[in-house]
Amino acid sequence: MIVLALDTALAACSVCLFDAQRDKVIASESAMLGKGHAEALLPMLERVIAKIEGSWSAIGRIGVVVGPGSYTGLRVGIAAGRAAALATGRPIVGITTLAALAAPLVGGDEDVPIAAAIDAKHGNLFFQLFSPEGRAAGAPAALSLAEAAARIGEGPVHLVGNASPALHSALSQNGGTVKSSLSDGAPDIVSVAKLAAATDPKRSPPDPVYVKAAEARPLAEQGVASR
Repeated sequence: MIVLALDTALAACSVCLFDAQRDKVIASESAMLGKGHAEALLPMLERVIAKIEGSWSAIGRIGVVVGPGSYTGLRVGIAAGRAAALATGRPIVGITTLAALAAPLVGGDEDVPIAAAIDAKHGNLFFQLFSPEGRAAGAPAALSLAEAAARIGEGPVHLVGNASPALHSALSQNGGTVKSSLSDGAPDIVSVAKLAAATDPKRSPPDPVYVKAAEARPLAEQGVASR
């Protein structure tokens, strides 16, 4: 099965064609933009699709990152994914940003959980904790730095996401153990494609995941210094 994966949830605009049966990337392109995803995505999509024999008819499934992330960016990617699914008649899968960030660390040699954390501004994080096997421990949440550190506790953890440095500092000050810390600004698009290939479309529709950062109090209100 050939999977087309799209991601515009954070700073990156990324497209990938992945052959799941051969575990091989056919074509991939990514650019760190910050903004302008709408203008960049369609030309990028055309360039990647042009590299596969059979063009759109060769695609068996579509995967798109559904958030949390930038409201505008999410709309761009999800709209493009839904349009492609409608035009081709292929199923489409929604992959959360936090699961995609955690995916490269799943199944490692160490029996250590994975915490994915994205800067949600104003002292908040979009946060989710995963087991070493990749099972989510609860839904994505908007938390303060202190609240996220408390959820992790003192046990060893792998950190991933652009809020990892701040979370690493908070855990270290509280006696926590960080096994690794990757401050990736966006998911690996190949990981998105692999997750899409392994996920049941009926259980993961391409609906945006909006987590309200306002539900978590700013750090200043808790007397915790922002890092």
